Amino acid sequence: MTSRRNGSGWRRLALQGAGGVLLFALLGAAQAEPVSQAMQAMVTFSIPPQSLSSALMTLGKQANVQILTSSDSIAGLRCDGAYGRLSVEAALAKLLAGTDLQYETFDAQTVVVRQRTFIPSVSFESALIGAQPSTPIVTALAAMQVAGVALGDAGYKVDATRSATRSNTALADIPQSITVITRDLIDSQQAVNVSDVVRNVAGVNYVDGYGGAPLFRIRGFNVGNGMTDGLPNGVARIEDLPPLIGIERVEVLKGPETILGESSVDNNFGGSVNIVMKQPQAEPVRELTFSLGQYDGARAGFDFAGPLSAHGGEWTYRMIAAGNYADSTAQGYRGQRSGYVAPSIAWQGRATRVTFGLEYVNNRVPVPDHSVLLGDTLSTALPFGILPGNASDHAVFRTARAVYSIEHKLNDDWKLESRGQYVDQRNSGENWSFSGGNLSGYLDALAQSFRYSDAFYTMQNDIAGHFSLGGLDHRVMLGIDYARTRAGAGDDPGEFKVSRPISFDAFGAMTLPSARQQSITSTASAEPLGGAWSTNTGVFLQDQIAIGDQWDVLAAVRRTAYELSTRNNGVAAETLHKAKWVPKLGVVYKPLDGVALYASSATGFQADSMIGQDGQPLPPSISRQLEAGAKIDLFEGRARLTTAWYRIKLDHSVDLVAPDPPFFAIPGPGQTNRGVETELSGEIVRGLDVSASFTDARIHNDDGSTATGSPERQGSVWMSYRFQREALQGWGVAGGIFARSRSVGRSSEDLTYFDIPGQASVEANVSYTAARWRATLGVKNLFARTLYAVNFDQSFVPIREGRVFLLSGVYDL
Repeated sequence: MTSRRNGSGWRRLALQGAGGVLLFALLGAAQAEPVSQAMQAMVTFSIPPQSLSSALMTLGKQANVQILTSSDSIAGLRCDGAYGRLSVEAALAKLLAGTDLQYETFDAQTVVVRQRTFIPSVSFESALIGAQPSTPIVTALAAMQVAGVALGDAGYKVDATRSATRSNTALADIPQSITVITRDLIDSQQAVNVSDVVRNVAGVNYVDGYGGAPLFRIRGFNVGNGMTDGLPNGVARIEDLPPLIGIERVEVLKGPETILGESSVDNNFGGSVNIVMKQPQAEPVRELTFSLGQYDGARAGFDFAGPLSAHGGEWTYRMIAAGNYADSTAQGYRGQRSGYVAPSIAWQGRATRVTFGLEYVNNRVPVPDHSVLLGDTLSTALPFGILPGNASDHAVFRTARAVYSIEHKLNDDWKLESRGQYVDQRNSGENWSFSGGNLSGYLDALAQSFRYSDAFYTMQNDIAGHFSLGGLDHRVMLGIDYARTRAGAGDDPGEFKVSRPISFDAFGAMTLPSARQQSITSTASAEPLGGAWSTNTGVFLQDQIAIGDQWDVLAAVRRTAYELSTRNNGVAAETLHKAKWVPKLGVVYKPLDGVALYASSATGFQADSMIGQDGQPLPPSISRQLEAGAKIDLFEGRARLTTAWYRIKLDHSVDLVAPDPPFFAIPGPGQTNRGVETELSGEIVRGLDVSASFTDARIHNDDGSTATGSPERQGSVWMSYRFQREALQGWGVAGGIFARSRSVGRSSEDLTYFDIPGQASVEANVSYTAARWRATLGVKNLFARTLYAVNFDQSFVPIREGRVFLLSGVYDL
């Protein structure tokens, strides 16, 4: 793999096959003597004990050199790290100590690590010196996972992604704001689930769900169903997402993603969340993980990967399993538990790679800690010590997933790819809800339950290639997608039932029974959940055009077609057929090395399967986003500053009539969302990594109504530091603050508005990393603030009270 430019996102490469041998032969012949200046340069290193492959990636990043090696020669090796101000040569010697590896320099920026003794695979007569070379020529190198377009992450800064273009592309070449949360940042923040991971991203809000799944909001819109490994999900996956042990990275794409096939029915015009799962690999992994936390209970898991044969070979595997158990939440809701297992296998041939994986998630989630408003302000909320409902209120999410991918390289310029997934979801739950509160503490209590099942499958088939024409460099892709989603299982579309209300004195001695034990009788003829098949097909055409070294153009178009079959109380209604062309266009200009300015336009198209008051499906929604921004590498390329301005215009949104039967939906008003987002991620000085974000956003509803759940400003700063002094090697500290301004909530009963105060939360931790293990002790909500969600109504006020301590760790077998 080679680069057409020497930008910061393309600094490392791996050479394969005969081409790699030939290049190293020419490099060796051209060098009259070893290049040593770069190896003698003094650099302050902060490389903790870890696998040798990861340590070499970190050394290359911190010293700004390219390190080339064979993945076979370093597989399974570990090192003790390197700290302090050292020459590059001394730091590399520390990492290679105790191994049979050595290094050679070929130019001021290139180092090759190889075994000390080997049989050369190439011997040639050098026309330059007229004799055999005095040292062996380096053998062909197998690719190792490195930072850059190979999608290997090191630290908080990421240089490439494949989710936005369906192909590995440097972030600097993409005219769009994309945030990638790496494993290092996830581990540093002691994140427990995906909600913890994305809450610090500019423009993203998290809202707890009541008796069901929570949701994310990006740029003022619900995130929709999201994507897994770049494949759009037919049904939202939030509470049934895998635990973080199974996730490699989390990517947040800003703006409508209909161009990628993400056109779900939940107003996802602001962006999408892509979960990138861990894959089978040749480098062995033998990790045990654990965490112990207040209210989150105990978590344990293992992650094993490597070749299926002791001698390596074509077959590799990955096996991940994890579990969680917690006795109760801070407020007293009981029974949090989860189980997860995900085996996968891969075969790698000369030109073909095939991967197949399975995944099963079983999560029992208590309802979030919450209060209920007795009036129209937060001051009338029930005290946190009073448990609304019953301690057994909960939801259960069971999901099975099968996934495959096939990649076949036709030649050096063209390849075929096919990916697909099948997902089956079965969810249920029970809880109490409240309405009609007054200051004396009396409420109308309703027992409610739900049960439904969904299934979907998604397929993407692409042919991608590279060619030059008329002085322009083209990377083109033609894709054909097919997705089918079923809401409901056969003749059982699911149900949502609500009991008749009973009077409940929140301040009295009465305790509500289990919602399951309460007689559940529908108070009206409720529209059953689900019962619709929807089919989406798409033809995707994309051209990434490089005009010299300074200009890049991304042009894409998608013909989105969908078929929607609806059912009303089990009776077939009608089938709709519709199609629309969806364009996307963006340009990137690079006036300087490490500086990229961009502008883009994207269109969102979203079919809607909700039934309106006339019994017919609602019309689709159309949106358009304009975005402009800059991506600037700082601190010698170790960090990146990204800033983006955007405006999204939506012709109409969808408001659900909640939560009373018959559960019809009505088209909401159009709206315009605009804002500015700024993010900084990476290493600003040796050992000090930073992830920071700030958002200033506004939402205007066309009907003049007040936008709810939308703080105008929010920001976060997270910093971690690895001590550089030799006496403190292995120790690290980290901490951060997460803050937002006030927002507005609205009562679903009398439609009055109320203020939700601004807030800030502080977290901190201390960690120690040894050769084979790492442990972190942290505290969340350090100053024990009362924390509210950004949006809620009077019947459900999510609250987080008090500080929480968490001990987590990893042990390498």
